[in-house]
Amino acid sequence: MINIGQYNTLTIAKDLDFGLILNDSENNEVLLPRKYIRAGYEIGEELSVFVYKDNENRPIATTQTPAIQLNDFALLRVSDVTEHGAFLDWGIAKELFVPFQEQSKKMEIGRSYLVFMYLDEKTDRLVGSSTIGRFLENEVLRVAEGDEVELMLWEKTDLGVNVIVNRIHKGLIYENDFYEKFYPGKVLKGYVRKIREGNKLDISLQKFGYDKVEPNAQKILQKLKENKGFLPLTDKSPPEAVAAELQMSKKLFKKAIGSLYKDRKILLEAKGIRLLSEE
Repeated sequence: MINIGQYNTLTIAKDLDFGLILNDSENNEVLLPRKYIRAGYEIGEELSVFVYKDNENRPIATTQTPAIQLNDFALLRVSDVTEHGAFLDWGIAKELFVPFQEQSKKMEIGRSYLVFMYLDEKTDRLVGSSTIGRFLENEVLRVAEGDEVELMLWEKTDLGVNVIVNRIHKGLIYENDFYEKFYPGKVLKGYVRKIREGNKLDISLQKFGYDKVEPNAQKILQKLKENKGFLPLTDKSPPEAVAAELQMSKKLFKKAIGSLYKDRKILLEAKGIRLLSEE
């Protein structure tokens, strides 16, 4: 079976004027146009290609690298808007179509949007959607409290930042726990802080307990080395100043400098902290 919207490992079966005919183990065929063919190929050789549908709804292979695959999310730029919907650049010859009914807000040319790509059952075509929430499910969780997870930033809310967890679930990082620069589609590492009623996921960018202090201590040491061994921050510095300089909370900062001071790595001065050791 040749999978649309995904990479397939296929065998070169025929060499024609306009390209190569590739087939799978069941002898299903797809064309790889000649413009994508590298030199030195042989009949019977296996190729890894991405397969999509052309303008006539025929499967076609490419060696171009798509920015998104079937049933996944990516930040894509709008290249055109017509009376039918928007067309997004996703790195291959045919642009990804997003109908108006699949747009959470009206898309504009030149702007980028986080979208999900799926195979529409009615048209049998690959389609994009920016109505992200309906492609996430929390009814059956595949994570537990304390788990390390992959995060994709989705949208800002009054509470904080909604994130896509392991490309499956919806999660929330509260505003006072978020110190990264926000842009949709950015991928980060995080941790499941708490599972609330209704399988709602509270997410943190930091580990919990003492084990989260050490990475922050290392971050402070690195900052000290980058700033000639001194940072104008103390345990009395405003939380905003700590967040701006180190992208961490005041609470974590105090724990980290306490650990560094105990280990005799830093000196606590009235106007800041000073590096004592390069170790």
